[in-house]
Amino acid sequence: MNLNIALLPGDGIGPEVLAQAVKCLEAVEETFNHQFNFREAAVGAIAIERKGKPLPNTTLSLCQDADAVLFGAIGDPKYDNNPDSAVRPEQGLLELRKALGLFSNIRPVKVFPALIHNSPLKKEIVEGTDFTIYRELTGGIYFGEKKLNTEGTVASDLCEYSEKEISRIAHLAFKAAKNRSNKLTLVDKANVLESSRLWRKVVTKIGESYPDVTLDYMFVDNAAMQIILNPSQFDVVLTSNMFGDIISDEGSVIGGSIGLLPSASIGEESALFEPIHGSYPQAKGMDIANPVASILSAAMLLEHFGLFEEAMSVREAVDKSLRKKIVTPDIDSKSQYGTNQVGDFIAENIVDNGDDFNMNDENIDLGKSTII
Repeated sequence: MNLNIALLPGDGIGPEVLAQAVKCLEAVEETFNHQFNFREAAVGAIAIERKGKPLPNTTLSLCQDADAVLFGAIGDPKYDNNPDSAVRPEQGLLELRKALGLFSNIRPVKVFPALIHNSPLKKEIVEGTDFTIYRELTGGIYFGEKKLNTEGTVASDLCEYSEKEISRIAHLAFKAAKNRSNKLTLVDKANVLESSRLWRKVVTKIGESYPDVTLDYMFVDNAAMQIILNPSQFDVVLTSNMFGDIISDEGSVIGGSIGLLPSASIGEESALFEPIHGSYPQAKGMDIANPVASILSAAMLLEHFGLFEEAMSVREAVDKSLRKKIVTPDIDSKSQYGTNQVGDFIAENIVDNGDDFNMNDENIDLGKSTII
């Protein structure tokens, strides 16, 4: 398969973790005889510095022409610490999602057996956790009309949804549930919000077309609690933009590190893949950032194009790195492996996925992992 992939490294640790995902895609090219063409562009804080805006026109054009976008991370303390800043890095990602029509954000939440001891929750609570959050991405309060009075003392953000916006992501979530455990949970606040009541009405109607899928409902405050008390009860979770943003970050800590979880943002014609973690500017250039979420985002990219065997080879290589404790310090505080070393190890195990191997410590010290 020939794919044109736009690379948006972004800010902070974004370029470092994205580089490891590219290594793994290049390993897939070599192993499975595909052709991936990579082109890079600036977005976020670095784009503001270079071009004066977080999403330059050249970046948007590149993404519109690409088959898929692989994204690093976005954000910078320079803007986070200045509430009066009129231009922010995050605006670039929001604009990109809107421009590409990426209405569905898919975030898997899974506990890796080799890392179950890393979870802040008890083993008996998190064991077996494996659910996927479908978050609506281009509507709701983040994109609604915003007002601030002249004195700057009263502000409002409009949360608005249409039946069409709800319907298109609901169908995706129901189809996903059919291929999993046939259970879908709608998370809303229908006891208070009119927009949530519309969600219930539309999703309930659509559910009639998927009789094999059990549909239940949960208020977002209860859902936030249940994700901690009993996360394995969930299969597919469907929710609005802001609620999905919050509960997916909550779910991400179940596995013990936010650096483990990927995401996909899907539209009718475009798709973007990115780790759910932020730009972690404190770790920039230190070679300690966990690249696994970015690498697994690349696996989701492969799966999106029907390359299921290729995606599985990436996931198996990641599993091997976790089992063999070839991990970054966020997973194991005693680990001496860095971002590049973990990326090298995973990429090499895509090319040679034999299970019997020894690590060459001398080459590890040089920033390489070698199978001998």
